[in-house]
Amino acid sequence: MDPFSAEGELLTVHNAFHQGQYQAVLDFDTSSLSQSNVIPARVLKLRAQVATGDVQGAISTSQKEKGPDFAAVKAFAQYSSGDNAGATKQIEQLLETSSDNATVQILGGIILHASGRTEEALSLLSKHQGNLEAIALITQIHLQQNRTDLALKEVSAARKWAQDSLLVNIAESWVGMRVGGDSYQSAFYVFEEMAQTPSSTSSKSLISQAVSELHLGRLPEAEAALNQALENEPSDIEAIANAVVLATIMGKTTEQQQYLEDLKKRKSDHALLTDLEEKSSLFDQAAGKYSAKVSSRYDVDEL
Repeated sequence: MDPFSAEGELLTVHNAFHQGQYQAVLDFDTSSLSQSNVIPARVLKLRAQVATGDVQGAISTSQKEKGPDFAAVKAFAQYSSGDNAGATKQIEQLLETSSDNATVQILGGIILHASGRTEEALSLLSKHQGNLEAIALITQIHLQQNRTDLALKEVSAARKWAQDSLLVNIAESWVGMRVGGDSYQSAFYVFEEMAQTPSSTSSKSLISQAVSELHLGRLPEAEAALNQALENEPSDIEAIANAVVLATIMGKTTEQQQYLEDLKKRKSDHALLTDLEEKSSLFDQAAGKYSAKVSSRYDVDEL
């Protein structure tokens, strides 16, 4: 039986992780789990540690354990701490011996893609055996490549055999946000239900709701959802980044600058900041090709 299926004993902790309820994952009791599910549950707990900022704790715990699952978690935690070279080296070693391991595939795929080795990441993730997180990551990568057709193909195939999966619903909603039209509303319903249901709400789901509201043109509602996310977790990087975007769209210059400075202090290499810097550089290059020319109908001597 798939431990993450509707009948599986890891369904609750798996869904909590992907809904961004990391404290619930950390508090999950593993004492009654069957032996085969102990390691997958511990991997989720360690990843939740990383997500909540306890990177060194996750490294310390994982390096005391044996096996490719914990080695992959250690590499992921290293990458999250900024040790890109060490993490990449660890993953490359794991790929030589354990490329069929689900944790190695997922975390290795994340690290490779984040390192700019996207095709290698897709190749690794494609080795999965019905792993819904691998499918969600492949979908996300295709969307970042602007290959909506491939992303749609991925989730459509998964929908046929995993109809009630939370991850499939989320991945399908990502695609819907790119497709647009009526799909915006469908994505909103998924994210709103996650964000407003007490058992599943989190900053992550509130941010998703805010982004869907933004695409629907409901700016005040998007602002309310983002404010709620920031009240829950003032240091949430993605909430701050999306607040920069929303404040810019709403013309709130003062707030936009405040959020922008906060983002720079907390994560100076965030994708939004990198993109803004790149666009600013391209604008300056383009502007430099032109010089202002002032023409007058009269020469000085004629005045």
